[in-house]
Amino acid sequence: MTHIGNISEDGLLIYFPEETDVRQYLRLKLFFSLGSELNTIKVLAEVVWTDNHLSKDREYYPCGVKFIDISPEDGTKLKNLLKSLSSPLDDVPYLFHSPKM
Repeated sequence: MTHIGNISEDGLLIYFPEETDVRQYLRLKLFFSLGSELNTIKVLAEVVWTDNHLSKDREYYPCGVKFIDISPEDGTKLKNLLKSLSSPLDDVPYLFHSPKM
């Protein structure tokens, strides 16, 4: 059991209680709630970076993992989770104004 820092359709930042090696493959089961429903997503992921050398005095070791294999059903669950987490402003086009000089 551990926790994550962020998540996208491609991977996530995860905090492990022990050091992890780059290029290590992991089978992950992610638990999350959407409304009143508890959901799970199973993925095969590869560790692509770690911060072990800076984390010696910490309780958790951060690392970035890239999703290698996720079922279409779990991919849909992940997209729905990400959509529920996005801000309504994420869908508004940005307007840029340049200052007059």
